[in-house]
Amino acid sequence: MPTLIKHADGRFVAAGDVFARLADDEAPPAAGGVIVSLARFHAEGERLLAEGRPVGVAIASGEEVESLAYDLPRIALVALEFAKFRDGRPYSSARILRERLGYAGEVRAVGDVLLEQAPFMVRCGFDAFVPADGAGAQAWEAAARRYRYVYQGAADGRPPAYAEREAL
Repeated sequence: MPTLIKHADGRFVAAGDVFARLADDEAPPAAGGVIVSLARFHAEGERLLAEGRPVGVAIASGEEVESLAYDLPRIALVALEFAKFRDGRPYSSARILRERLGYAGEVRAVGDVLLEQAPFMVRCGFDAFVPADGAGAQAWEAAARRYRYVYQGAADGRPPAYAEREAL
C-alpha cells in the first residue's frame, strides 16, 4: 500500500488513508470515504454526498478544477494526478483551488510524485502526498525546507525575501 504523507502546521507525518479510490465501474464500499473520478462525480456526486460519506474527487492533468467550484464546500479532498513528474498542470490546479476558489480541504498529490517536488508542491497548496519514489515523511520535511528564501507570494503564505528585508 502506498504511503500517505500529510503536511500540517509545518510538519510532515505518515498517515493512514481512510479513502478508497474507486474505478468508474466499481461499487462503493458500505462505509468510509471514497475518491472518484471527475466524470463519476458529475454523474453520481449528489448520491455519494447524500450517503453522508466523505467524498474525494480525482482530477487528471487535463481536467479543470473550476468545474468543482459549486461543490467544493462539500468535497473532503481533491486528488490532483501527476501523469508524469514534469507535468506542471496539477501545480496550477492546486493554486486555483487554494487562491482563487478558497478551498480549505485536503489537496492531495498522486501519481508520479517525487521527493524533489516537495518544496514546490507545498508552495502551491498541496497538503497531502502519495510519493511514487517511496520517500518517507522525514525526507519530505527536509526537502520542503531546502530553500530558506522565496521570491514571491504563494498559497503557503511564506513572506517573500523582499518583505523580510523591509521588516529589518
